[in-house]
Amino acid sequence: MDAFKAEHGVPEGAESCHTALVDGYVVEGHVPAEAITKLLNERPDAVGLVLPGMPEDAPGMGGDQETWDAQPVLLIQNDGQMVPFDF
Repeated sequence: MDAFKAEHGVPEGAESCHTALVDGYVVEGHVPAEAITKLLNERPDAVGLVLPGMPEDAPGMGGDQETWDAQPVLLIQNDGQMVPFDF
């Protein structure tokens, strides 16, 4: 999986538990559906989205939705830099 993530532009240290390719973008981790929808509607020139790590309070993992909502979703730019992605 590490080689697959690297091949598709997931920066080292931003890896998570799930990796998907969605219409030309990589989506790494428990990225909310609303963020993915915005990505696909706006189609930025970027690698994709990442929610690094494994938040214990992510959907399906138990915990508090408000805490999970506070996790920063990041846009992976073509140069590998990650910037906040507002959705």
